[in-house]
Amino acid sequence: MKIAIVTGSSGLIGSEASKHWHEQGFQIVGIDNDMRRVFFGDSASTSNKRSELERGLAYYSHHDIDIRDANAIDRIFSEHGRNVSVVIHTAAQPSHDWAAREPLTDFGVNAVGTLNLLEAARKHCPEAPFIFTSTNKVYGDTPNELPLVEQEKRWEIDSTHGFREGIDETMSIDQTKHSVFGASKVAADVMVQEYGRYFNIPTVCFRGGCLTGPSHAGAELHGFLSYLMKCTVEGRHYRVFGYKGKQVRDNIHSADLVSAFWEFYNAPKSGAVYNIGGSRHSHCSMLEAIDLCEQIAGKKLNYEYVEDNRIGDHVWWVSDVRRFQADYPEWHYQFGLKRILEQIHGACVSGGEY
Repeated sequence: MKIAIVTGSSGLIGSEASKHWHEQGFQIVGIDNDMRRVFFGDSASTSNKRSELERGLAYYSHHDIDIRDANAIDRIFSEHGRNVSVVIHTAAQPSHDWAAREPLTDFGVNAVGTLNLLEAARKHCPEAPFIFTSTNKVYGDTPNELPLVEQEKRWEIDSTHGFREGIDETMSIDQTKHSVFGASKVAADVMVQEYGRYFNIPTVCFRGGCLTGPSHAGAELHGFLSYLMKCTVEGRHYRVFGYKGKQVRDNIHSADLVSAFWEFYNAPKSGAVYNIGGSRHSHCSMLEAIDLCEQIAGKKLNYEYVEDNRIGDHVWWVSDVRRFQADYPEWHYQFGLKRILEQIHGACVSGGEY
């Protein structure tokens, strides 16, 4: 049986990938030590998702190890060797704010942990595609230099600009304020590219916008739509940080992202880089998201506006996914913004996955 190693296997994207590859007949080797609970508290723990995977997937084995532990990672890869057909790396420290408080931990998880996985893959399964969940934060705050027009409930890019359909991979990642989190992801992103180009390993960096879905354990510091809907449903207090609440994000459902992973797995390249997100298909401002959450939940959100934006945060981000679509024309979106939020609402109301 072919093996898929999935890091962050109990998280939003890792669990989606685990289920998808399992359905395709793979044995899943999951790696996840629930660091999300450390980062964001008990409410963000992924332990329930781990239990669900262990109960529901016949060929799933879980390893409660830290990706910063190079020896432990090497042992797993050594055990399975060339039976490993794909490595899907989704484990990360994902928060700007948390990274600034503990830069060594952030860099250790995001950069050193990625290097540990790359080296183990190079030694034991160099022909297996290495799929890395990067981030649009590798571009730092360069997107904030784009010519933006203020509208009633959003910022929007000037309609004559070359990025009017979204930001593509030609944007520089240099000479910009990334945030500590963004910098650690840059280090990982560039190393994934380098292992692809220098060692000729099939690698890809998917630079995601907001990744979302009903399985997301959203918290204030990470998980925009999930946490927003949770606050709306449960009557929790929510804070909007800066930019008049008109900042724009694109949002991609975890299943749509994993289907992009699957397309790459079936036709891999070395050192590939793709911006991936909701694009113009699925995007909104914070104020627009609040309106939609209130409409779906039938409740008003209790929120306040905080003038200071988060360091390195984007005023406007919409991904241009046309490079990926050109290389993989069979890939298509299955989920739009309203359907995503309806599923998240269903999960909030039921206390579990929609």
